[in-house]
Amino acid sequence: MVDFSLSDEERQIRDTVRSFVRKEVMPLEPEVLRNERAGAPALEPDVLRELRGKARKAGFWGVNTPEEYGGMDLGALMSAIVVMETGRTFVPFSFGGSADNILYGGNEEQKRRYLLPTIEGERRSCFAITEPGAGSDARNIRTRAVRDGGDWVINGEKTFITGGNEADFVMVFAVTDPEKGADGGVTCFLVDRDMGWKSEPIPTMGQWGPASLVFDDVRVPGSNVLGEVGGGFALAMRWIGQGRFLIPARAIGSAERMLQMAVDHAKLRHSMGHPIAEYQAIQWQIADSQVEIESAKWLTLYAAWRVQQGMDARHASSIAKLHGAVMANQVVDRVLQIHGGMGYTKELPIERWYRELRLLRIFEGTDEIQRRTIARNLIKGHARLGGIAE
Repeated sequence: MVDFSLSDEERQIRDTVRSFVRKEVMPLEPEVLRNERAGAPALEPDVLRELRGKARKAGFWGVNTPEEYGGMDLGALMSAIVVMETGRTFVPFSFGGSADNILYGGNEEQKRRYLLPTIEGERRSCFAITEPGAGSDARNIRTRAVRDGGDWVINGEKTFITGGNEADFVMVFAVTDPEKGADGGVTCFLVDRDMGWKSEPIPTMGQWGPASLVFDDVRVPGSNVLGEVGGGFALAMRWIGQGRFLIPARAIGSAERMLQMAVDHAKLRHSMGHPIAEYQAIQWQIADSQVEIESAKWLTLYAAWRVQQGMDARHASSIAKLHGAVMANQVVDRVLQIHGGMGYTKELPIERWYRELRLLRIFEGTDEIQRRTIARNLIKGHARLGGIAE
């Protein structure tokens, strides 16, 4: 009934990405650890540009980008598989040539000024909806944008913005009509940094370096409204929902890499005269990890398949995101345990993964929000039990 095999072309893409990651990206891991532990950026911009240049020469540019913009347009399923492969390393690398999905909804002038330079790597964007009092509750944002002639004046603060310290423009969401609420009262603006917004780094326990963005009477021309006035919340949900399945996809790659480390270590490490791989306590941890990784993989691929088929993937993506985030944290904890004291040291990268993967249960929808969404969909009849691909 269902063919789970990859086509020859899909297998070739996967193997090429895997080989590139192994030969070009993984060797940078010691350098990344040294840099991060010295308080420096994980990779210098020139190194990242060189990596992406090598990938482009190999034909990998704009994995999700439509062909009309020079991309590969591989589709959601292959995008998930590619992210699984890049997730096998903690080097902060991703293939170039992509842009936020909502930027494609801009007018021709906006595409010229923002979309095309972002695809080419000449500009960097960030997405700003989260606020101090509106994390999971995105409908509760308070940042305001008020008309002043042909311009808008924005005031407010955004927090935990990925890429906010490096971006030269932001897609910021602000309330433009408080009476209408989120549906009809929120607008998205394209705001260049030189228009006046400022960013401050937020220290975290992992290597994720979010920012706090401050808008203090930032004046934005009316031509910088992305989409329609009042249509911002729909754009925000499109941005969040379209790529949510990629979060567990990356976690799967990381978990598989770490589990292999645990298997290799268990066969080499001896205790009481035997490799620890012979002890049931270790075998069960390895087996449970494999089962959880595989289940997360198929949940993620199913969500990606729904996206690719143009079906509503929100429920499936919430399930994949919840399970994948929890899975990754359980696997890294077991892998650290199998390595014992060495796993807890900074000589191995496990502790770094431990801190990094903890974020998955918080950002882009906490575990609690995903559970709420899944339960609500079932209770209200938006999702049904017992179906296949419905």
